[in-house]
Amino acid sequence: MLALAIFVVTLVLVVWQPRGLGIGWSALAGAAVALATGVVGWHDVGTVWGIVWDATFTFVALIVISLILDEAGFFAWAALHVARWGGGDGRRLFPLIVLLGAAISAVFANDGAALLLTPIVLAILLRLEFPPASAMAFTVACGFIADTASLPLVVSNLVNIVTAQFFEVPFGRYAAVMVPVNLVSVGATLLVLWLWFRRDVAVRYRLEALEAPRSAIRDEAVFRAAFPLLGLLLLAYFVTGPLGVPIALVTGAAALLLTGIAGRWASGGRGATLALGPVLRGAPWQIVLFSLGMYLVVYGLGNAWLTHAASAALTWLAAQGTFAATVGTGFAVAALASVMNNMPATLVGALAIDAAPVPALTRELMLYANVVGNDLGPKFTPIGSLATLLWLHVLAGKGQRIGWGAYMKVGLALTPPVLLAALVALWVWLPLVR
Repeated sequence: MLALAIFVVTLVLVVWQPRGLGIGWSALAGAAVALATGVVGWHDVGTVWGIVWDATFTFVALIVISLILDEAGFFAWAALHVARWGGGDGRRLFPLIVLLGAAISAVFANDGAALLLTPIVLAILLRLEFPPASAMAFTVACGFIADTASLPLVVSNLVNIVTAQFFEVPFGRYAAVMVPVNLVSVGATLLVLWLWFRRDVAVRYRLEALEAPRSAIRDEAVFRAAFPLLGLLLLAYFVTGPLGVPIALVTGAAALLLTGIAGRWASGGRGATLALGPVLRGAPWQIVLFSLGMYLVVYGLGNAWLTHAASAALTWLAAQGTFAATVGTGFAVAALASVMNNMPATLVGALAIDAAPVPALTRELMLYANVVGNDLGPKFTPIGSLATLLWLHVLAGKGQRIGWGAYMKVGLALTPPVLLAALVALWVWLPLVR
């Protein structure tokens, strides 16, 4: 009960953020209490840090890359192109925005998609004078696709990185399994969003109200470096994965290179047009503290009773067959993520799967179902993922507030069919590529 109480209070502080208290400080406070009361020991600190350090610094490096590209106008340039491809028809623009969000989420992680795409799309909708209902449809679509399209690569979600590192899944193997599953997830997301919002997006807009995409570019050197850098980074993931090179090292090198281009280090700063100070200060450094602190709190909860209980449940599911094991695991961790946040739920799921005595195929299905459930399941509630919390914060800063009731009405209706479609696709596909 003590471990549970510490977790609940820590989670409340993380979500509530009283007086602007950073999520990292709240998580560290919870970890300190867990250490002081003996819920976790000092030896657990090293264990947890070994689980989270690579994922955490990879995530920070990806966000640094995203913020620099955003400051250079890369994402605004892409969004303006997509708006022009819409041809003045909201019904054509809607799926294009969803697919743009899916691409950004895959490469720059779900938090990057939520942070960067939403304000850009809001600005374009304002310029095009979309009615409130239509603007809300596009906004919700941006927030929804950020998570549901974050399956394909290890780097697409912090959940993916933690799981791949925990079970030692190579980058290429992960992509071979999850890229097809992600395509199903994106397709299902597009379908359910269209069915829910089709009346709201049936609007016309004036193409002449859009500025030229080229006008959005604020730093030519960074913009020209974007596509080659991203291509090399993706190639490096596949090449270095089998060699055991930490993903954080590869991503960090790319972030340093882009930072150097943006700051024009080679020329003593001459020609630099971006203010790197605010960009780097805007990186999610709190996530480093959050990862260590929150995972320590959850590790203590797992040691107390949760890992054993979850492992027993997974063992029972495995006895019902691979379909029940896959779908059951996915929905179980999705439900857990929706009430405790997907980051702690990911660790609980990983520890439970590791402890469960199940056949090799079932175990592999479960570890990927853990990813699917923790990537998609958080859309049930506003507290399910950091990406959703960040997205709601961005919206509030732009004067667009979505209440918990309104959010959950959409989340509870749209998430289950997408989650089911992705899990069934995983169950069908994984045995074919073993």
